[in-house]
Amino acid sequence: MTIIRLIDRTLAGTLIVAMISILLTVIWQVVSRYVLKDPASITEELSRFILIWIGILGAAYAYRQNAHLGFNLIVERQSRKVKRLLLTCVEIIVIIFCVLVMVYGGSELVSLTLELEQISAALGIKMGLIYSVLPLSGALIIAYALVNITTLWRDNNKESA
Repeated sequence: MTIIRLIDRTLAGTLIVAMISILLTVIWQVVSRYVLKDPASITEELSRFILIWIGILGAAYAYRQNAHLGFNLIVERQSRKVKRLLLTCVEIIVIIFCVLVMVYGGSELVSLTLELEQISAALGIKMGLIYSVLPLSGALIIAYALVNITTLWRDNNKESA
């Protein structure tokens, strides 16, 4: 759990830095466009890439904080045993999705764009680096889902003892 807390703090810090970065980037874009009358060429692309990272890493952070959308009406009406089984099934479905779509699919996307040497227009960054947030966030969500399953079964075993 110490490693998970370290990952939580690192992820939260990364998101804070990204939010500050996008704020400063957009402010500079407005100042350079309307005050200096010479818009910076990189700010639009940079803010777009930062927003991608914020959105996808933010999804992993929201999953960890249980701040994501969920339909709990059916689950909450069940007995403790059925509730635990349903929640475990949901976590397993999340893991399967993340393995297939985010980690495997994201890795394939990263590999393909690096192989094709796709470069962003204004910044000159390899697009594979931008897309690497997909497998990274997928791995984080998988780790968080495993922690959720462990906590769910450990906490329920303590309650029944």
